[in-house]
Amino acid sequence: MSRIGKKPIEIAKGVTATINGQEVAVKGPKGELKLTLVDDVTVSQGEGGITVAPREDTQRCRAMWGLSRTLVQNLITGVSTGFTKNLEITGVGYRAALQGKNLQLNLGFSHEVLYAIPAGIEVKVGKPTEISVSGMDKQQVGQVAAEIRSYREPEPYKGKGVRYAGEFIFRKEGKKK
Repeated sequence: MSRIGKKPIEIAKGVTATINGQEVAVKGPKGELKLTLVDDVTVSQGEGGITVAPREDTQRCRAMWGLSRTLVQNLITGVSTGFTKNLEITGVGYRAALQGKNLQLNLGFSHEVLYAIPAGIEVKVGKPTEISVSGMDKQQVGQVAAEIRSYREPEPYKGKGVRYAGEFIFRKEGKKK
């Protein structure tokens, strides 16, 4: 039994949600997002908010129940407050800068890496070693942050590279004489 799926989804102030069959559309101060849910769940709107329920008592329906509820919750959070991922750059000479609609990264390669920022995503560079990725869509924010991190993942010996803020890097001891 899904513990997450049982909870009704509260609709934040300033957010309107419309349900048309399996499609959930949410509109708020930051914009509008839509999601089509799988056929294994039913979605309805009442006074307590939006509720998601499984159609049958099968393993797949119960799995989709909690997932669908979380996806709808992410829509509401995205259009009301948005999502942010922070990245830190560690290494001598490693830095980032905004160049128009591109993110310019110096990560120890012989060339600069230019990352084209997709629509709907806002990237801020506070210090040359700190990057903040924000937007409405949680999946897209996480994907952009992962793509930026993949250019130079943190290595275990010196910890150089791009890491998520607060991420623990398991460090290894170097070779001994």
